[in-house]
Amino acid sequence: MKSIPFIVLILSLGLNACGQQSTSVKEEKKDSTMATFEVVKSESEWKSQLDDEQFRVLRQKGTEAPFSGKYYYENDQGVYCCAGCNNPLFKSDTKFDAGCGWPSFYEPITPTAVKENKDISHGMVRTEVVCGKCGGHLGHVFNDSPEQPTGLRYCINSVSIDLDKKEDK
Repeated sequence: MKSIPFIVLILSLGLNACGQQSTSVKEEKKDSTMATFEVVKSESEWKSQLDDEQFRVLRQKGTEAPFSGKYYYENDQGVYCCAGCNNPLFKSDTKFDAGCGWPSFYEPITPTAVKENKDISHGMVRTEVVCGKCGGHLGHVFNDSPEQPTGLRYCINSVSIDLDKKEDK
């Protein structure tokens, strides 16, 4: 009789552990680190295409200094595209001044324009944003802008994007 509670405890712990494992697998599938991208290049190909700062940010997940990027104060109309592969990412009319030091947008141009990864670097848990076409690091997204239509703040490095002022893609 004493062994029945012990068996029930072991079974409940085992079932609970199985449930946790399936949850983490679902989260991993959503993480674009496991995704394949349309544009795939070697490190040397990226180095020859990008300048040193673009390579550091886009391919090595670096960050430019706050308030230093060429697009932080930009107000011209157009479409912001990935500096690595020219994938359209954000419309200029979704850009807003969040006061954070980096260009901020409240939504990507399409749901597949960017992908998100869990980022646990620098002692924080954040959501990294990468280009949906080449996987280049763009910045991070935060759920801290309730005054914006989506409540989101895509905080993007200027060196990872280019503004196409000619077309509204």
